[in-house]
Amino acid sequence: NTPWSASRRRYDAGVGMRSLDDIGDLIAFFEGRQGQMHGFRWKDWSDYRSGLASQAIGFEDQLIGMGDGARTIFQLGKSYVSGAYSHRRDVRKPVAGTVRIGVQGDELTEGLHYTLDPTNGEVSFGAPPAVGERVTAGFEFDVPVRFDTDKIMVSVSSFQAGDIPQVPVVEVRL
Repeated sequence: NTPWSASRRRYDAGVGMRSLDDIGDLIAFFEGRQGQMHGFRWKDWSDYRSGLASQAIGFEDQLIGMGDGARTIFQLGKSYVSGAYSHRRDVRKPVAGTVRIGVQGDELTEGLHYTLDPTNGEVSFGAPPAVGERVTAGFEFDVPVRFDTDKIMVSVSSFQAGDIPQVPVVEVRL
């Protein structure tokens, strides 16, 4: 039994921090978000594209819906399939300038055929796709996250370098 229908990803913002300048930047960012209070966008380098990381983004990477002749708004999403199991993850934070949309195998033009709301990942069409038409998308995306702590433990190991052993970050449900 689980209260979530999908995993909740966790990250460590302290990885790779080694110079005092890096640590200072992280502390300023942390304080600017008031610790756990305010969320921010995170690029998960292991999963940030609609298709395979080794391939260019294509407008047919993901099926985001089927036309029914009435519906004009479609949510960006990414499907994960493993054998007989599958899960669809809504994508709420697309990266500006990377989104490509298609209907029934034809790529469309943003501003002419559709608009994108970059704050929630919704694609809106002026006219609804016809019954049975495949609505597809390709994109990069960020994960909405917040710090999962209200403290940062800093250890200055020398004058020129420091160490932040762990700064946990957790995905936010929108």
